[in-house]
Amino acid sequence: MCDYSLHHVATRPAKIEDKLVVTKFNNSITRGFAGVGEPNVAVCLLPGTEIAFEANVECEPSFGIGILPNKKIGQRLARFRQINMDNAVTHHDALEFPDGQVVLLTRLREGQRATVLQLPVTGRPATQEEGIQAQASHAREPSLSS
Repeated sequence: MCDYSLHHVATRPAKIEDKLVVTKFNNSITRGFAGVGEPNVAVCLLPGTEIAFEANVECEPSFGIGILPNKKIGQRLARFRQINMDNAVTHHDALEFPDGQVVLLTRLREGQRATVLQLPVTGRPATQEEGIQAQASHAREPSLSS
């Protein structure tokens, strides 16, 4: 997903092995991931996406931004998740680290690089009937080989 404040930025979904860089986007107060070589396109992650950073992650302190040094997380692996979903006008995109720390994506230090390791498993249709309908719909779609 891409945070609410990135709705005016071009976006694309993440793919396995995407090379990402933490970016502050033009006309936005929010940091997020851009593809390496695509600085103006936000790469949107689905909850559960697993990423690996090139080095231990650093983020801004919770307060004293610009005064206090960056916080070193001491972790390189993270899973994307969304938090504070009950509040529409706050940042939701976050990373959860193996030690349980959760950090908002917008607090990450700019320029850090990561690779998408794994996308979340997509769910199966909720009912057998929905699965049959999806298969029937797919069977009616025109094929390029026809």
